[in-house]
Amino acid sequence: MKRILPVIVISQFFCTSLWFAGNAVVGDIVQQFHLGPAYPALLASVVQLGFISGTLIFGILSIADRFSPSRVFFTCAMIAALITLAATTDGINAGELVFFRFLTGFFIAGIYPVGMKIASDHYQHGLGRSLGFLVGALVLGTALPHLLKLAMVALPWKYVIMATSLLCVLGGAAMLLLVPDGPYRQRGVKGSFTAFLSGFKNREFRVAAFGYFGHMWELYTFWVFVPAMLTAYKSYYPSAGFNVPLMSFAIISVGSIACVLGGIISQRIGVKRTATIALSVSCLCCFLSPLLLFHSSSILFFAFLFMWSIAVIADSPLFSALVAKNAPPEAKGTSLTIVNCIGFSVTIISIQFISAVKTLDNARYIYILLALGPVLGLIGLLKRAAPRARNGGSAQA
Repeated sequence: MKRILPVIVISQFFCTSLWFAGNAVVGDIVQQFHLGPAYPALLASVVQLGFISGTLIFGILSIADRFSPSRVFFTCAMIAALITLAATTDGINAGELVFFRFLTGFFIAGIYPVGMKIASDHYQHGLGRSLGFLVGALVLGTALPHLLKLAMVALPWKYVIMATSLLCVLGGAAMLLLVPDGPYRQRGVKGSFTAFLSGFKNREFRVAAFGYFGHMWELYTFWVFVPAMLTAYKSYYPSAGFNVPLMSFAIISVGSIACVLGGIISQRIGVKRTATIALSVSCLCCFLSPLLLFHSSSILFFAFLFMWSIAVIADSPLFSALVAKNAPPEAKGTSLTIVNCIGFSVTIISIQFISAVKTLDNARYIYILLALGPVLGLIGLLKRAAPRARNGGSAQA
């Protein structure tokens, strides 16, 4: 039993490295295919669109509840790795690369939310802490391609894609061979076009889900634009001597520590209260971004980005834990999947919106718009907590 969580975490880390593999090498892709400035946002969004499509279909069919989640994880990991590897074939064009990235996102729908389902089947108590480790692995997996890009700087971009594909194969195999179905697993019923939404009948489930949606408006857009923030700062202050891929990896990956610490803190003060604090801090970072993103002090600039990266992800496993806790037991995997589906739909709107309105003139101010999601999420969380506090009850979950 002690080895289960580390294996799940490592498998999730290896497999989710596929997610942002394209972002780490998008500069090389743009240069090779002579593409326009809108292509990086397109490549990021198409993975999200594939993930959304996958989670919708997986949710309607209740795949994660009807079948062994470890086998679902393994199967999707193998397919995603092969599709990602296909993107490195000679003669591929920009349109085909976009299509392959869409398919990769589709099958990641059988990796990320299914990994959370597997963890919830094994760790019913202290789920916030367990999912903290799991989402921390997702963060490291997201940041890893930037580190691989730095390590393979002298090699063609395709080697980064190949490396992440190999890691995905290893992660999927480890999940199948070392992680059995959990003791708290309940086999779900046959999927339908309405049953997968049953969790939204629970008010606590809705509060957690809408908090998650607000968090997602900010999270992936921040991650996608971290290299752009660094590049803009370096252009504004040419004397700033730092490596953009290395700093992108460092800034994004520090969020993994926040996930673990958030899970541990939640055991002391409550999951909902911890999530509310983290969402409040990340919201504040959005409002402070015009003041600090182009600050003349590089120390203050980097300190701000690290703080933002910590706050922007710390609440993610906590919202997932609240969703899992308040979901119907027989539809836990489906509920996690459909909430992911809606949450990642929000990320596409956010990424494309920021990309469309961002210019050189408003680069200092544009990220304040990311506060919209956290503000709406906080309204829901605090509104729900207020009546309970007046009645003398605890507002924490």
